[in-house]
Amino acid sequence: MLVHEDHPDLRRLLEEGKVVSYFGYGSLVNRLTLRTKFLAIRRARVRGWRRFWMPRSIPPVALLTVRPEAQFETEGVVVFDHADHLPAVDEREAGYKRRLVQPARVSVEHEPAAGVPLFIYEASRDEPTAEDVSCIILQSYLDAVMQGFFGLYGEKGLRRFVDETDGFEAEVLLDRLAPRYPRSVALHPGEAELFDRLLAERGVSYIVPC
Repeated sequence: MLVHEDHPDLRRLLEEGKVVSYFGYGSLVNRLTLRTKFLAIRRARVRGWRRFWMPRSIPPVALLTVRPEAQFETEGVVVFDHADHLPAVDEREAGYKRRLVQPARVSVEHEPAAGVPLFIYEASRDEPTAEDVSCIILQSYLDAVMQGFFGLYGEKGLRRFVDETDGFEAEVLLDRLAPRYPRSVALHPGEAELFDRLLAERGVSYIVPC
């Protein structure tokens, strides 16, 4: 399954050694949120990191990130990009550490080529979760991520995302009808009910926007 159409120059750039890759574990799993023409994106699993909701002070909402956890496997995507785009990605992920992922720690579906450097952007192992500091999660952001996981991994994969992501006990701001997330998506029939049911099973609580 292709998450996004491959760029026509992908093969040439691979042969020239001008491609890097990085692991996406949040909004990047939903192709409808993508604004950049990446070279390629594939479904993937990485071992040694766990996803969690990390608080952010400006604006005061939580975002998804990962932190080291030995032997834990996290599902997501691998993004193949121009090597000279890496500084821009570093700037976008300011505050996270870029780590090189060893090939034995990742499984990529229909990998276009072996030997491409793979990075992951991680938070500190000791970083608090959104739950720890009572930081909110935007429902519109969560909808986009959950739609992406549902589309790529089905209901079982979506349930794994909900069950295995730390910090989900933080409050969710009900902004689905007036999205605050700038790359919000329209949900397909039945998705809202499915997402809300899985979150209710996880014990998520909600707050109404002011």
